[in-house]
Amino acid sequence: MIEASKVAVVTGAGSGIGRAVARGLRGAGYAVVVAGRRKERLRETAGSPDGGGWLVVPTDVRDEGSVAALFGAVLDRFGRVDLLFNNAGTGTPAVPVDELDVEQWRTAVDTNLTGSFLCAREAFGIMRRQGPRGGRIINNGSISAHAPRPFSAPYTATKHAITGLTKALSLDGRPYDIVCSQIDIGNAATELTARMAQGVLQADGTTAPEPRMDVEHVVSAVLYMAGLPLAANVQFMTVMATTMPFVGRG
Repeated sequence: MIEASKVAVVTGAGSGIGRAVARGLRGAGYAVVVAGRRKERLRETAGSPDGGGWLVVPTDVRDEGSVAALFGAVLDRFGRVDLLFNNAGTGTPAVPVDELDVEQWRTAVDTNLTGSFLCAREAFGIMRRQGPRGGRIINNGSISAHAPRPFSAPYTATKHAITGLTKALSLDGRPYDIVCSQIDIGNAATELTARMAQGVLQADGTTAPEPRMDVEHVVSAVLYMAGLPLAANVQFMTVMATTMPFVGRG
């Protein structure tokens, strides 16, 4: 077992927001465990083989056994968990709901909601029993936790559910110094949002480009939330491109 001052687990760490946050946490001195389905992408995030404060663990968050193996590897290597960034997620094709395949719905629910629950459950159990006790869980919600985009029923439904999960974990964690919060991100500049610069469907049926913000602003927000003492919490935070179509009518 390796001694580490603080240990963070980041899911969906092979690209985008997960990759940026994982690197930001490592730069802030955390030992960082990166989890995702593609080992080669996780290794690109870490920039080196296992070692130097990184641990790469290929994981399918939809699978209970895979998630248990992830946190078992974390305990074997570092002996504790101080932070979980529940970030792994997926969307579905932008089609009318009656054209959406049920398996596509299930994939979104299994990844975005059940995956977050499985990871939170494992982290919660470790945080409750470790010494010093406690830790922090940050769930990646979405602007969609407040307002949907057209043709996004599965994604939007799961992100609303993440809000319920966040509140319940916050309540249940109080006796054990386990803090849970949610960050809702709007239009961070990653591979996933590249299409927004070209134009995406709006609520009024038109297609229009949308402003994006540097993903490093998300990293800064997560680092702020993670850096608070366990006696304090940012329950919900929205970080977004200032002029994206969210506040107001569209």
